[in-house]
Amino acid sequence: MIRTILIDDEPRGLSALSSMLQAYCPELEIIAACSEVTDAKEKTKTLDPQLVFLDISLRDKTGFDLLAELDPVNFEIIFVTAHNQYTLRAFQYSATDYLLKPIDEDLLVKAVKRAVKRIEASASNNVSTLLYNLNRLHAQKEMKLCVPSLKGFDVIDIQDILYCEAGGVYTNIHFANRAQICSSKGLSEYEKLLTDSGFVRPHNSFLVNLLHIKQYIKGEGGSLILSNNKEIVVSRRRKESIIKSMKEIYKF
Repeated sequence: MIRTILIDDEPRGLSALSSMLQAYCPELEIIAACSEVTDAKEKTKTLDPQLVFLDISLRDKTGFDLLAELDPVNFEIIFVTAHNQYTLRAFQYSATDYLLKPIDEDLLVKAVKRAVKRIEASASNNVSTLLYNLNRLHAQKEMKLCVPSLKGFDVIDIQDILYCEAGGVYTNIHFANRAQICSSKGLSEYEKLLTDSGFVRPHNSFLVNLLHIKQYIKGEGGSLILSNNKEIVVSRRRKESIIKSMKEIYKF
């Protein structure tokens, strides 16, 4: 069953759509029907829908305004509206479909089938991604890294690295269980070596081990709190890729 939320500021519209879906689309489970924007925002955030039917013209906002507040959007969207001037903008949000009121039964069924197909394909990809990332993190626990320094070199376990910090042409490597090391290689070199081993670069000056991130704090770019309570700022332009990497690993 596909977890589905209906959002329309007209109760009659909600009732009509719900009845049609129950009659023609038994693969959908309607987990919420919302006529208020505040309620819709809360339910969409907490109930983890896979599919949302969204009216574009709401009372005090548009459906696009709601989506902007929910960013990132992790569900398929079927827009429903009495107006067709929003078509282009709807598909800029990668909508599965766009239905005009009054809703045609055949078009509704076709739209739902397309949405279900996309959801199932996404679920398959998510499983593959999860298995890949689990294997990658497992491999990290077995990998070692040779770090050149001014005195010679150190052989370290990758999993023990908290983060790497740029220090001019050098890199300071910080650990969970030992003193930091100053490497004679630059941070860009470590980014090439460690990106495929579960490290992300939230800022030009830092490279962070995903295994040691315990919290993300929202903000313009936000910040990461590591397992040793170190806070590292995320640059605005890297925010999206950092959150994506965390979601791929931890599936939140």
